[in-house]
Amino acid sequence: MATEEREHPREIIHAACAEHGEDTVIDWCVAFLTGEISGEDAYGQELPKLAAITGTSNPGGWSRPVDPVNFYWIRVWAARVFLYVWRDDVVDALLIAADDPAWRVQEHVARIAAQRELGQLAEAMVPLLGHELPRVRVAAVRALGAAGEYEHLEAVRELAGDPDVTVRAAVERALERLRKRLDREL
Repeated sequence: MATEEREHPREIIHAACAEHGEDTVIDWCVAFLTGEISGEDAYGQELPKLAAITGTSNPGGWSRPVDPVNFYWIRVWAARVFLYVWRDDVVDALLIAADDPAWRVQEHVARIAAQRELGQLAEAMVPLLGHELPRVRVAAVRALGAAGEYEHLEAVRELAGDPDVTVRAAVERALERLRKRLDREL
């Protein structure tokens, strides 16, 4: 059985920006991420916006009405946009989203903080170092390696003995990155 090939999220997002304008797409995603557009509205009157950033008229493939338990995916998809397009005022929305109850949203915020080296989000990454899921801890460690300061060093070091090997490896890389970036011995 052949599987349908989907476009990469980057291509979907760039197509949405080409059609609607980058600032418009960013504004939609900030509204999704901060809850200004509710999950109910995202699958209702605001569905064209959600469809534009996901590349499908049925994001998630759920039957209607969509179970509210799945509304967090809207925030995941909105956060993912900021891996591919950016505007500096997005940081305020990411600060809100760093405390999102959904781990996938938290992980995406940490990925964005690492990719874009957002020092403004460093303090918001510290609580994620204690997350129950290793992949969230890894993303937070990478973010602090990329954007943290000397005062974040001890919080990263505390995970050097983490039970998960991917976390321990991320700590080693983050400490080396911090050493080079801060240009000082740690």
